[in-house]
Amino acid sequence: MGAGGRLVVVENSPSEIGLRPLLLASGVTDDELRQLRASESLTTLRPGAYLPADDPRLEDVFARHVLLVRATVRKVAPDAVASHASAAVLHGLPLWRTALDRVHVTKDRRSGGRRTSLLHVHVAALDGDEIVEVDGVAVTSVARTVADLARSESFEQALVPADAALHRHLVVPDDLTDAVGRGAHRSGTPRARRVIAFADAGSMSPGETLSRLAIHRAGLPPPVLQYEIPGTGAEVDFWWPMFRTAGEFDGLAKYGRLLAPEQTAADAVVAEKIREDRVRDEQVGVVRWTWDELPPRFAPVVARIRASFDRA
Repeated sequence: MGAGGRLVVVENSPSEIGLRPLLLASGVTDDELRQLRASESLTTLRPGAYLPADDPRLEDVFARHVLLVRATVRKVAPDAVASHASAAVLHGLPLWRTALDRVHVTKDRRSGGRRTSLLHVHVAALDGDEIVEVDGVAVTSVARTVADLARSESFEQALVPADAALHRHLVVPDDLTDAVGRGAHRSGTPRARRVIAFADAGSMSPGETLSRLAIHRAGLPPPVLQYEIPGTGAEVDFWWPMFRTAGEFDGLAKYGRLLAPEQTAADAVVAEKIREDRVRDEQVGVVRWTWDELPPRFAPVVARIRASFDRA
């Protein structure tokens, strides 16, 4: 770090994070670190770990958590393995309303668990095949990660990464069943079994996962997921064949998936309208909903779906 206040990236620093011991060894002083923090040129990721304040990764909650994990795991203990929500983020799994203020690690021990404002140390048995490496960090496997979240988070929060892991072919149902079964004595296992039993590879996004759960809890018949209606070339999120009714969750990501090269979001909306017209031409009822209509505001959606059933 020079007199001009520029952060010098230390070689071998994980994800270009400036770790205090390495910075001091390279000649940077604590006074210089304090001056850079005071001028807001430097951001403290966690005590002893720094990044330039203009690093764009700090603006994204998931990217920031990856940095926090990398800055934390090596300080905990050599046998610490990133787990739970931290492992999900490193595996690129989506999360919904899951707190990312703490780094989660698991140690293969019987005792010694602790929780601070920045760290949650879990203690539990870890088999060798339940540990993988992601960009140089020891992480619980996808199956073990989903099982841990299914034990520790709410049903909805756990179902989102479970569906995503299946949809992306990172695991198969038997992998999840085995991962939960290995820890049958652990707290939360009954809920974890219910999450795994309900998980489905057909949900393509968190919004579709939460919609599927809301449909189930409303007592509606289970729909077919990702069904292509014959004669239209159009695939719908949810399909009730007996009632010729299609359900569509409209999240912003959907329009992103529809974008072709040089196509704008407005073009995608028009294309979606044309697609829906083809579906309606087949005498199919189409019910749409958005994030704002998911539980606890799903009752009007249920009413629209039932009304479409009655018209069939």
